[in-house]
Amino acid sequence: RSAAAQPRSAAGTRTANVATGRGVAISGLAGTVVAQIADVEVNRSTGKVTVKKVTVAHDCGIIVNPDGLRNQIEGNIVQGCSRALMEEVNFDAAGVRNLNWNTYPILKFREVPEVDIVLINHPELPPMGGGEASTTAVAGAIGNAIFDAVGVRLRQVPFVPERVRSELGKSTRKA
Repeated sequence: RSAAAQPRSAAGTRTANVATGRGVAISGLAGTVVAQIADVEVNRSTGKVTVKKVTVAHDCGIIVNPDGLRNQIEGNIVQGCSRALMEEVNFDAAGVRNLNWNTYPILKFREVPEVDIVLINHPELPPMGGGEASTTAVAGAIGNAIFDAVGVRLRQVPFVPERVRSELGKSTRKA
């Protein structure tokens, strides 16, 4: 096996079909700084990615309502995971092909990862953004965790099984 196919972090482990990995991403939006760590499992046979846990450090200045902020962050992480793993609006020459919510894929409750939130309070600063900033790093952290687990770099979201299998196939052919 090539070095590119080996796990990169201490979190990376493998069985015959399942590889685990850990990825990190940092983002900033409107003064808020967010760092995230995603722990994933990648089924190498099916290409399915499962996010097991997301740890978030969130710095948005003074924290006025910690419980509300935690709820907002957790909701954004769940939405970000859903977008990164399965949500995609498809277009053709006539326009949008996804025409109803009944068939649009979203994360199910049983697929929601554990979310661990670390709030960083800066009472000397004004309140910044407590909302969407936590969404912006999710796909990057998951993509980096997939790379850590199986050694392939995905460049297009969502990270659906077909894309993961395709990149794994390309990686195998190169090795």
